[in-house]
Amino acid sequence: MSVARFTIFDPRFRDLILPGAALEVLQTGLLWAEGPVWFPAGDYLLWSDIPNSRLWQWIPELGARVFSHASNNCNGNSRDRQGRRVTCEHLTRSVVRIEPDGSRTVLADAFDGRRLNSPNDVIVASDSAVWFTDPTYGILSDYEGKRSTPEQPGCFVYRVDPTTGVVEAKIRSMKKPNGLALSLDERTLYVADSSLSHDAAGDHHVYAFPIAPDASVGSGKVVVTIEEGVPDGFRLDQFGNLWVSSARGVEVFAPDGTPLGLLHIPETVSNLTFGGAKNNRLFITATTSVYAVYTAVRGAV
Repeated sequence: MSVARFTIFDPRFRDLILPGAALEVLQTGLLWAEGPVWFPAGDYLLWSDIPNSRLWQWIPELGARVFSHASNNCNGNSRDRQGRRVTCEHLTRSVVRIEPDGSRTVLADAFDGRRLNSPNDVIVASDSAVWFTDPTYGILSDYEGKRSTPEQPGCFVYRVDPTTGVVEAKIRSMKKPNGLALSLDERTLYVADSSLSHDAAGDHHVYAFPIAPDASVGSGKVVVTIEEGVPDGFRLDQFGNLWVSSARGVEVFAPDGTPLGLLHIPETVSNLTFGGAKNNRLFITATTSVYAVYTAVRGAV
């Protein structure tokens, strides 16, 4: 355990952090930690170790344990409005929901009659629509899934209709869509493009796309640029600030994209989520380890 280190770019960042907060290591020895999600009803954290095809659980005062030894190389995890887990599986190339009895319901595994690439990250809107990204990371090699030939003509952002279950490609303009989040009013969809990770001419930005009441999506614009590494997963706090993963740690931006500050993490950060009893604890998956730090702000609900 050590004291968290911060770099302040804008005075507003001081209101978001606790300068004396401890940076805790909850678990280490992982291959590639991803997809953290907090379950307030059970008071626990889940995350993925993609190459090991494991799902981990951490419980306050009890510690960490392997929750599943066969997670289908799952990546992003979320929870729906009923508290059920919604997960992106690389190996099955699908988005699934885990029911209260433990059974799996496949929400999406194909589009236009062709298999998805490898669903990466997922969120559930207040209307219960499921939004997810579908880059090719899980089929590029056998390390995070199974090497396969893409069947889709591109890497899209999809929406699963909460009433009909129809899967629609809402954004087709991105190279490698990755993490995603909705603004507080759910009128803007933020999506990270991490294509620089495999393409020297690729993107390393977070885009903002307007969403209309009929769920149609407008043209996106860059709101965040990550200069070291790529943006992967990210979350919003209660004021709409973006907490974005990077090679430097967790970079925080105002809703208009103004850099506010940096939380230094000793490993490349893949993803993060807010949780804990007051939703003011930031859980961070970073390469081989999972970290936690208390903040002066709560995560967006």
